[in-house]
Amino acid sequence: MRLWHTRHLDGAPTGALSTAPVPYNPCMKKIQRLFITGLLTLTPIWLVWIVFKFIFSLLSGMSKPIIQPITTTLSEASPEFLGWLSAPWVQTGVALAFTLSFILVVGWLARRVIGQRMIVWFEVLMNSIPLVKTIYGSARQLLDLLQKKPDGTQRVVLIDFPHRDMKSIGFVTRTLRDEITGKEIAAVYVPTTPNPTSGYLELVPVELITPTDWTVDQAMAFIISGGAMSPDKIPFSRPDAKV
Repeated sequence: MRLWHTRHLDGAPTGALSTAPVPYNPCMKKIQRLFITGLLTLTPIWLVWIVFKFIFSLLSGMSKPIIQPITTTLSEASPEFLGWLSAPWVQTGVALAFTLSFILVVGWLARRVIGQRMIVWFEVLMNSIPLVKTIYGSARQLLDLLQKKPDGTQRVVLIDFPHRDMKSIGFVTRTLRDEITGKEIAAVYVPTTPNPTSGYLELVPVELITPTDWTVDQAMAFIISGGAMSPDKIPFSRPDAKV
């Protein structure tokens, strides 16, 4: 069978791919540069927005089950004057303000004798509930440990996690001894970003951790902000590491 190819008048096949260079378009190049510049400018703002949105959602969500029925009832009782209370953004704002006010009141009471007695009574109540006792006791013990420096090492450290060429920031909760070799082992809590209430617990030999001079507040700001809030320098390499 003989195959025939359709050709143009100049003899080139119609199916041939064009190898002519794409003409330079300065307008598209300028648009690309402007887009990249705008993206790099907005990325830090976007990260800050994500962190604050998470915090605001967490704080407002704590009081919404209480505030939402109250504001809805008030708006239905007087729709002409209080109808605006049923708006979702109003309920979120009121819930956020209520949560922040409650935290400030608890902090003020905790510094007073009557507040300390109330805390003791509340802890006795929590410890009387089996499941709640385990959760509350663990959280209370973790917060107490973070407020004091452990023996033999710094509180805020860096560890080789998830592998040796990367570092993760962690908090030393306590130190232990290997029952066979006698080596000192650090229990390091590695929180996740931007929610530091979840994370990993790693057992790391003390000689393999990288100490820092960061405070717990600096480390928490670093974690919650996704690394945006941090000092200019970080001790990435251990002092005894070979270069």
